[in-house]
Amino acid sequence: MRNVLVIGSGPIVIGQAAEFDYAGVQACRALRGEGHRVVLVNSNPATIMTDPEIADAVYLEPLTVDSLAAIVECERPDALLPTLGGQTGLNLAVELHEAGVLERCGVELLGTPIESIRLAEDREQFKKKMLEIAEPVPQSCVVTEIEQGIAFAREAGYPLIIRPAYTLAGTGGGVAYDEEQLRETLVAGLCASLIGQVLLETSLLGWKEIEYEVLRDGADNCIVVCNMENLDPVGIHTGDSIVIAPSQTLSDVEYHMLRNASINVIRALGVQGGCNIQFALHPQRSEYAIIEVNPRLSRSSALASKATGYPIAKVATRIALGQRLDQIPNPVTAVTKAAYEPTLDYVVVKIPRWPFDKFPLADKTLGTQMKSTGEAMGIGRTFGAALLKAVRGLDLGYETLADAALEEWSESELERVVEHPTHERLFAICELLRRAHIVGGVETTIDRVATLSAIDKFWLHELATLTGNGKRTSGASAFRMVDTAAAEVPAQSPYYYLSPGEMDEMREPLRPAVVVVGSGPIRIGQGIEFDYSCVHAAWALKEAGCSAVVVNNNP
Repeated sequence: MRNVLVIGSGPIVIGQAAEFDYAGVQACRALRGEGHRVVLVNSNPATIMTDPEIADAVYLEPLTVDSLAAIVECERPDALLPTLGGQTGLNLAVELHEAGVLERCGVELLGTPIESIRLAEDREQFKKKMLEIAEPVPQSCVVTEIEQGIAFAREAGYPLIIRPAYTLAGTGGGVAYDEEQLRETLVAGLCASLIGQVLLETSLLGWKEIEYEVLRDGADNCIVVCNMENLDPVGIHTGDSIVIAPSQTLSDVEYHMLRNASINVIRALGVQGGCNIQFALHPQRSEYAIIEVNPRLSRSSALASKATGYPIAKVATRIALGQRLDQIPNPVTAVTKAAYEPTLDYVVVKIPRWPFDKFPLADKTLGTQMKSTGEAMGIGRTFGAALLKAVRGLDLGYETLADAALEEWSESELERVVEHPTHERLFAICELLRRAHIVGGVETTIDRVATLSAIDKFWLHELATLTGNGKRTSGASAFRMVDTAAAEVPAQSPYYYLSPGEMDEMREPLRPAVVVVGSGPIRIGQGIEFDYSCVHAAWALKEAGCSAVVVNNNP
């Protein structure tokens, strides 16, 4: 038995929310399930993670080096697990190492080594490593001073993307179209970076953005849990983009090209556990570049877990304890191992939830800095079915892709939002397509929207079909199961989505059932506190001899 310290992610901020409470809870339960004592540090009282049932000792203390050093001195943990508490946990692990606290107190770092964290987070080291393994990266320059950036811009030209090192959700970054914007963004980026370093890279705006969620164990076994495609092209932060899993517009060659690159990257970095890799893919040819790698569980890890049914955080924790993927059982099927790659026979769509209803005067333009506070997810047999579910799940009163307010907008106003995206871009596109169905010229409108937005025409044709179909889907609904194996292996986990006109896979509960209704996407005034309440309600119902049935659309 070991004494393991787990660092939480602190208060909810844009880019770091319930996803890391989810990951941390899975980590703590996995550690205790293996017989270890868990010491948890977090400053957010609203989390499930900080419940006494989750860890053996809970410290509601500031997430600072001094605070953590005092806890380490007091608790004397044998090991630290830093990769499930978002960027906060990762940065604190690096700072504790550099302060000599871990070495002085004999604390082992579980999972991904500190050298691998530095390699992935330090922009200069990461670029060198990618070139060393022949993986393409955009033309770029690592700068620590403003004038270095200005000199690179004069050589490379504009626009440039600014990516600070050791930050979360694009904090301090942006796109610069001229020297004034570049100076302004460099000041913000250098201040935001933990090590005062930013990467300037030539623009890949308009390329497709693709993510791969990968796991690797200490024996160098790797699997791809899920790949996801952003509807929006490079230039909009993935947290602010509509995301679809699995990818729909990639050819088989492109899918496997990026899959092989993902495994090549995670092996080169030496990550042990979960890793999120973001690619830019040219829309017309099989050319790609690596945008970024998170050597930890990310926001996308929670989405990928719910999209596939595969418990990424739980498996990543057992990898950190030294277990191999071919040794770890898959709790969803109870017969396959964690080395079994999930297969999806449905489509998942995630849509962000923005706070602009509370801040109507805020800058609503979307870019490389994330602005959404939460997300809703829909699962369906088709993209259209999943998209409409996700739209209804936003709690904005939408039943379809039509927005009555946009009917009053002029065509030029709609096109301005399509070209310079805000949170209303999806509905502006659909309004243009709706008008095209009435007066004719749908293909011409699709061509125009594709030119303005750089969104793949596949998605625009799908949206055109949805806006042109005024009929409601008919037929009885049946529940389908998320089983990680596309029905090849029976699943033990009762995890469902609704699909009309299909065979029902739902298992009748053996005990009286009580439905617990969740609170939907995180937004200002309704956040993780209600996830906490619903979890406790489900636990209490089970203790009372009932079957707890949870309904929610927040992944």
